[in-house]
Amino acid sequence: MRFSALSLLTNGLRAQPRWVPHWRKPEPKSAYDIVIIGGGGHGLATAFYLAKVHGITNVAVLEKGWIGGGNTGRNTTIVRSNYMYPGNNHFYDWSLKLWHQLSGELNYNVMFSPRGVLNLAPTPGRLEAFARRGNSLRVNGIDAVLLDREGVRRLQPNLNFDPNSRFGIYGGLLQPRGGTARHDAVAWGFARAADKYGIDIIENCEVTGFTRDKKGAVTGVETSRGSIGARKVGMCVAGSTTTLTNKLGFRLPIESHVLQAFVSESLKPMIHGVVTYGPPGHFYMSQSDKGGLVFGGDLDKYNSYAQRGGLPVAESVISLGSMIFPQIARVKMLRSWGGVMDMSMDGSPIIGSSPVENLYLNTGWCYGGFKATPGSGWVFAHTLATGRPHPFNEPLSLKRFETGALLDEEGTGPVPGHH
Repeated sequence: MRFSALSLLTNGLRAQPRWVPHWRKPEPKSAYDIVIIGGGGHGLATAFYLAKVHGITNVAVLEKGWIGGGNTGRNTTIVRSNYMYPGNNHFYDWSLKLWHQLSGELNYNVMFSPRGVLNLAPTPGRLEAFARRGNSLRVNGIDAVLLDREGVRRLQPNLNFDPNSRFGIYGGLLQPRGGTARHDAVAWGFARAADKYGIDIIENCEVTGFTRDKKGAVTGVETSRGSIGARKVGMCVAGSTTTLTNKLGFRLPIESHVLQAFVSESLKPMIHGVVTYGPPGHFYMSQSDKGGLVFGGDLDKYNSYAQRGGLPVAESVISLGSMIFPQIARVKMLRSWGGVMDMSMDGSPIIGSSPVENLYLNTGWCYGGFKATPGSGWVFAHTLATGRPHPFNEPLSLKRFETGALLDEEGTGPVPGHH
């Protein structure tokens, strides 16, 4: 049934009789044209665009848990495209354009709210770096507004502008089209839209291995629900990528780390859009539609597959947040969670073919996975359908680590925990 104001009204007046589950619960078939491992936002978006754009519907999305139970439901929901290098900013801006039309395209309210993303400059040198990034964005047709201190004050008057503060505010870089979206609604919307095309979404189906022919090409997957054949396999499993590639005998330039997120009690509106700060430190925060402050910061600096973090990072993130917004020091925290991040060695994603024939990779998202959801699905669907990268993900191939054509946005080198 299609969602509309009329359908909501008529069902509300008739005791809600016509609503049906968002997606089916099919049994896996023996084989598919394409099997996508991972039922998060990227895997579901890939399936949706395979069907809508390329007409490929004999597709299965395999999820070891439940839809929205992984990183898609464990992030701070920030959406932006203010990356400096063309290898990244064209791709992320295409994703941002898809975000602006996504609710209509999916016929599902993903609660995208383009209230702007503001990066604060704590030093004059950082403001100069923001000016350079802003110029790169504007040259490539992407919105960017450089603000001085008073411009920031007009936009976010609740910030700490005390000149005696240890780290001040000298200005900022604003992307007006950025904002936030509802993370689980994104997963549900893509799942519902993909199911409409006949794509099988199979939950509680963990991939335990791969089947291969005599030449080593992947011909399918072994799962907790039996063997499933496939002409092509796409891997969208974030921090679990290395556990699967190890089964195929090759290593990737990524590490898995925990990234914590926090949410406070509900407050009256105090933040317009998204505010980020650092370095020094790392902090970002927005306010949800229910009034809770949603924020996070640095990774827990150790390798882990656990969906929980440690108290030292929680303390440092909250301390930095209280320095920028002193009024939140007495706010009660309601909950926290951790996502397993697949940190690449240059801070940029890897989307494309793998060293194993018929296996394609979508990994290395670092902090950028959620914001890239529709764009990632769009280009990965193109890659799976055609066997070739889309121009937007051509610079994001695994081969860049062989050639040295890296996309090191932060300029910190091959240290994943620093991105």
